[in-house]
Amino acid sequence: METTDLRDFCAHAVAADPFHAIAITDRDFTDAQEDTVDVELLVLCATASFVERRKRSRRPLVYRHRRAVSFLQRIRDVLLASIALIAIIPILVVAAFAIWCEDRGPILFTQRRVGRFERLFTIYKLRTMRVSQCGDGKSPTSSVDVRITKVGRILRKTSIDELPQLFNIIRGEMTLVGPRPEMPFIVRRYARWQHLRHLETPGLTGLWQINHRSTIPLDKFEATAVDLDYIVRSSPMYDLTLIYQTFSALVRSKGAY
Repeated sequence: METTDLRDFCAHAVAADPFHAIAITDRDFTDAQEDTVDVELLVLCATASFVERRKRSRRPLVYRHRRAVSFLQRIRDVLLASIALIAIIPILVVAAFAIWCEDRGPILFTQRRVGRFERLFTIYKLRTMRVSQCGDGKSPTSSVDVRITKVGRILRKTSIDELPQLFNIIRGEMTLVGPRPEMPFIVRRYARWQHLRHLETPGLTGLWQINHRSTIPLDKFEATAVDLDYIVRSSPMYDLTLIYQTFSALVRSKGAY
């Protein structure tokens, strides 16, 4: 499902008229709990405001699209991603040579992912898995996964394999900070409320990537709750905080495998 704007996205995500306040009921954030979660949606044409109230937390989730903030964020993304790409050229060259030397296979791994408003885009990564194992499937959750190559283990441990996504950021398909983009076949299995994570542009780093990458699988309800928590707290200053925490996590190889 590819959508074009906020109205179209909401209409698909909740199967209701996006111009009216509505309520939907779905399962809670954990597989173990049978409680329902009440969700109230309010989409206003002028302000593009989005409100969701969760039974579990009682804290409202407010989504607002501010053009000025988005414009400044886009400038930040293009500027920082461009500088980073120039700085890491030697790293990419060495990594590409190591990948090619190991099995003479492709250097880049491309895959369709789900972006903002559930638009599909092609994500770029350095290949870390065996050629025969590349494709749509659950991502490795351990460094001993037999699908991962020897060079791939190093690239994943250092997160160097993620660096080509700077091209996605320059193209406007991703941002520096945001929810992690998921594969379409997993998104098709989402509960309706989980689609709300696609209100934000997917990011190279983010709250889940820093704190829960190795503890909560991205397709689980708890991971979506983390993404919604980011949407609640999202701001330019909060993004800078997460970028700083990303460098700290990289130094400690936190969550990498």
